[in-house]
Amino acid sequence: MPIYEYSCEKCGREFEELVFDDAAPVCPHCGSRETHKLMSRCAHCTGGSDGGEYAAPSSGGGGGCAGCSGGNCASCGH
Repeated sequence: MPIYEYSCEKCGREFEELVFDDAAPVCPHCGSRETHKLMSRCAHCTGGSDGGEYAAPSSGGGGGCAGCSGGNCASCGH
């Protein structure tokens, strides 16, 4: 079951939702069902001897590898 990112048409907030079926999720902030799915950033495998590390794309701020806290590779040394 994937986690998708959504935006609420009514209040404009973004949120994540674990999806079980095709029903439109309810905004946790205002309760509206007027939501739409956003295009999410995805991680990519960078290789490595233990099967690889996963890192977010380098453009667009945030992200980092799976070992990062706070989305910043400076905290994990990569």
